[in-house]
Amino acid sequence: MLDPQARALLDLMIQLQVPPVQTLSPAEARRLYVERRFFTQPDPPAMLETRALQAGAVPLRLFRPAAGVLPVLVYFHGGGWTIGDLDTHDVLCRQLARDSGCVVVSVDYRMGPEHRFPAAVDDCIEATRWVQAQAAQLQVDASRLAVGGDSAGGNLAAAVCIALRDAVAEVGAGAGAGAGAGAGARAALPAFQLLIYPATDMRAGAPSHTHNGDGYLLTHDSIRWYREQYIVEPAQWLDWRASPLLAASLAGLPPALVLTAGYDPLRDEGRQYADALSAAGVATQYVCFERQIHGFITMSRVIDEANTAIALCGSALRRGLVASG
Repeated sequence: MLDPQARALLDLMIQLQVPPVQTLSPAEARRLYVERRFFTQPDPPAMLETRALQAGAVPLRLFRPAAGVLPVLVYFHGGGWTIGDLDTHDVLCRQLARDSGCVVVSVDYRMGPEHRFPAAVDDCIEATRWVQAQAAQLQVDASRLAVGGDSAGGNLAAAVCIALRDAVAEVGAGAGAGAGAGAGARAALPAFQLLIYPATDMRAGAPSHTHNGDGYLLTHDSIRWYREQYIVEPAQWLDWRASPLLAASLAGLPPALVLTAGYDPLRDEGRQYADALSAAGVATQYVCFERQIHGFITMSRVIDEANTAIALCGSALRRGLVASG
């Protein structure tokens, strides 16, 4: 059974004739996404500090829930690599900071169609390395750094972990040839990954794409539209930076929480990624909110289970980052 609150939201969108994203221009889709957050998101929790930052050309927003040197979550927003920004996920980042006790750094990466794949991946790697390098100035513990994101952001978080794992291996292999400590710091592996209904396979062939492909907010048609904004050549779907599930190996990656929704087209590929992580020896927790739709975690004003999911993420971050310290 679909959660009655999710059903009521979907019915209201039909009643209000909210246009499907694939019928809009990227600019229109971005504007509507920003505007409708006020209906589905609660008032923002207070933070001890919020601050605008810049990692090279990449804008960031920092949320600090308490004083002192804290663990840190580098967060990548959802929106199909096309919509979303620091404002659409401001409340969620505050909620995660509050519930985890971590500093959260939200990343405003470049998006399609203006900036195609792999620009978003490159920006997220750069932002993560920048936070690691600036840990002392930011009063965060780089040894207790997590990456995370929802939907497209979960895809990017997974790709960042694979990229940094490979960079750490390259630094290790080059140590005998004089690789410096600075290179090692720039390539440090995150301690945890938080993947909220992540896109992990651009081929979009898992059964849930058929079972949940219409009627539950994210649809088969909107997935195709998002993908077309981000990736020009279908051959690039097979690149692990676009489809982390297709990486040659997932061994040696950070522990993970993978969270999915039962009425989400992306449900099965999230489960497949969790299973693949486990099969590779990565400590992985998998939780499916069976009655929920894609995107529900940013809708905690109107969907109560979103608050449960946020608290679960906060608890997993606390455990994962305290253990790593």
